[in-house]
Amino acid sequence: MELDRIDIQILRELQNNGRLTNQELADRVSLSPSPCLRRVKRLEQEGFIQDYVAVISADKIGLKLLAYVTIRLNKVFRAQDSPVSEFAKDVQAWPEVVECYAMSGDMDYLLRVQVEDLPQFSKFAMDTLMRHPAVVDMRSSFAMQKIKQTTQLPIRRV
Repeated sequence: MELDRIDIQILRELQNNGRLTNQELADRVSLSPSPCLRRVKRLEQEGFIQDYVAVISADKIGLKLLAYVTIRLNKVFRAQDSPVSEFAKDVQAWPEVVECYAMSGDMDYLLRVQVEDLPQFSKFAMDTLMRHPAVVDMRSSFAMQKIKQTTQLPIRRV
């Protein structure tokens, strides 16, 4: 599906404020409410809009330590039910991991880990990550200062 100027404007407005009423959104994109709602529903059905969420302050809820962790797996395992194939599934159950990506290069996965403090990170790293049967190497970097954080994507013509 190709996005037109109004679709892009709708996506930008909703990224900026997902709590806009349909009337407010329609006013901002110069449409009447019915066609605006139809476009939003179509954007949702086509998967352009995945979800509506509240962005929570990690600091305010006590999750003050942000770590980026690279993981290298033991690739000797080849069976479909091996620890290597289980790693991506196991990550889903670890609440400390808020993002996980399979990567190219020297490491296999990049994890974004959000925890209360260094002792909690250490416990998670030693008791969960390093004990996983597929993990052979783990490297951590800790965020010292937040420079930029956004959930807004730079939408251009698709």
